[in-house]
Amino acid sequence: MDIAALDGLRIVLEPLGQAGIAVALMLVVFSVALGLRVDDFMLLLDRRRLFIGGIAAQVLGLPAVTYALVVSISPPPSIALGMFVVACCPGGAASNLMTYLARGDVAYSVALTTASSMLAALLTPALILLWSNAYPPTASLLQSIDVTPWAFLTQTVLLLGVPLAAGMIIAARAPDIALRFRRRMALLGALALAAAVVYGIVSFYPLLLPALPLLGAIVVLHNAAALATGVLAGFLLNAGPRERRALVFEMGIQNSGLAIVILLAQLKGLGGAAAIAVTWGIWHLIAGALIVILFRGIDRVRGRA
Repeated sequence: MDIAALDGLRIVLEPLGQAGIAVALMLVVFSVALGLRVDDFMLLLDRRRLFIGGIAAQVLGLPAVTYALVVSISPPPSIALGMFVVACCPGGAASNLMTYLARGDVAYSVALTTASSMLAALLTPALILLWSNAYPPTASLLQSIDVTPWAFLTQTVLLLGVPLAAGMIIAARAPDIALRFRRRMALLGALALAAAVVYGIVSFYPLLLPALPLLGAIVVLHNAAALATGVLAGFLLNAGPRERRALVFEMGIQNSGLAIVILLAQLKGLGGAAAIAVTWGIWHLIAGALIVILFRGIDRVRGRA
């Protein structure tokens, strides 16, 4: 399949599958909210500039860099949409692990991930619509699949906001119960999301395979731009070495699972966009692991192993 033909491909789930995807996403968000603590936000008081600057880099900087990249390389509309969706999603939980392994500032990483995840309920759908409509090819694509902005915003806010609020209430009033059920909910939701990804890959693998080299090149380039955004943010914020490492992972490790769910449940399962999200979900872990090795190597050379 030619990569441009991906614009016409749709990954269609049965109503039961769509409901399952929605429930899986809500479980994942709920499990994250169960783990929220007041201490996660103390960084806002202690290092306000770094906290606000890090959030701004993720919410404003990364989508803007993505827009510039899209304009520069002019990919097919569905590919561009996938890039916008990934860039507008919050940081992934894997960024906290990568930061830890790379000897970065874990507390800073957790604070940024937590805050961006909370803001995602409203900002993610709004940003997707904003940047997608700013680029004429993706704006036309959204019109062709009849995406109603208010319906999209409302549905996404409900999918993310309701479980987030419920989890935070339980975490505050019944911390023991929250601790007991958090891992189970996270595992159940993650398994369901993984099943959806596997379904999409298996069902459309023969169609996507011919386009995979170019898809991979676009994702690698996009991820490199995201990682560079983290480096630049650390420089502009005059962050310390450990905080800079956290910013690199926060920009480069996005919640691609959320991106896939939004594409399947809200944006008609556009083939090119979904392919970008799936490919990103695989590549950003590889890139993150390579950067961890790089940072550890730098420490070894400097005698901090």
